[in-house]
Amino acid sequence: MLIRCAMAVVALALMPAQVFSHHAFSSEFDANLPFTITGTIVKVEWINPHSWIHVDVTNADGSIESWMLEGGTPNTLLRGGLTRKVLVPGTQVNVRGYQSKDPDCVPKCRGSGRDITFSDGQRIFMGSSGTGAPTDGADPAEPAPSEPTKSPE
Repeated sequence: MLIRCAMAVVALALMPAQVFSHHAFSSEFDANLPFTITGTIVKVEWINPHSWIHVDVTNADGSIESWMLEGGTPNTLLRGGLTRKVLVPGTQVNVRGYQSKDPDCVPKCRGSGRDITFSDGQRIFMGSSGTGAPTDGADPAEPAPSEPTKSPE
């Protein structure tokens, strides 16, 4: 019995930290704060459990607003078509998503990217589903939103 307990303690100690850091959409992002931004990719981080796409947006006054946009796992993005050849710094993109619950944009605005559209019109889902993100049909793997039922008049 003592050996089994010791093995369990060792196994827990060797588990990667990412296992404990994963979160649900609703713990960090607000489904009631949708956004659409247009800007230039400046950096892409291919890290687990979520990738990050950094986009600079030029405001009307010429100032730059920097955004960190959380996407799905690197594997999910790659399978969806978002590869290193597509997500290149300097590429103009339009991103739809949901802002973080902390709307303070210092030093960067943060959001959960739902989908990304390129200048040629190609749109690719980049969000994570099944984590509390709103169902809007953008994820090809999720069922389409159901039509509201009408009450009899």
